[in-house]
Amino acid sequence: MTVVRAQEHLDSWLVRNAHVLKRLLTVMFGVFWGIDGALKFQPGLVSLFPGMVTDAGRGQPAWLAPWFSFWAGQAQSNAALLVYTTGTLELALAFALIFGFMRKVAYGGGFLLSLFIWAVPEGFGGPYGPGATDIGTGIVYALFFLALMLINATYGPSRYTLDHRLEQRWPGWARVAEIRPRALPPPEAPHVG
Repeated sequence: MTVVRAQEHLDSWLVRNAHVLKRLLTVMFGVFWGIDGALKFQPGLVSLFPGMVTDAGRGQPAWLAPWFSFWAGQAQSNAALLVYTTGTLELALAFALIFGFMRKVAYGGGFLLSLFIWAVPEGFGGPYGPGATDIGTGIVYALFFLALMLINATYGPSRYTLDHRLEQRWPGWARVAEIRPRALPPPEAPHVG
């Protein structure tokens, strides 16, 4: 009986603190993106990047060869542009996640950037064959951004964001910040017992 009560207490605590927990989760995700973005500005990465893209294309199916050939050529001729643009976008995404700024745009942009990272330098997580154990992180990040969109749509605006402050001053800001500006009541917890 004690275990059931402890579980009910934990469930109740999670429901009561969902708004704070979703914000904390988003901030932590933003810190990860900030670290990732800062690492793009390491000395030497620009010179290594074309090889990373070329390596991602090795062992891939023949029908993907044009895709990787195109990006290997771009990486060879525009490595600094690709690396620093990606790093800058990742740092901007980190800022948006940490401070809760332009969340709708950030979540959509983060989804697309994650797919791009997964599709080019991560090589769709492949090649897949004997010994393959990972599909890459980019696709997981993309799905996490979809989850953030769903959470925002379900719970509505968060008062723990820069967007909330801006919306108080300029209500039209919600069009940029919110998936769905008005909050739905939280779903009813299932009755245990």
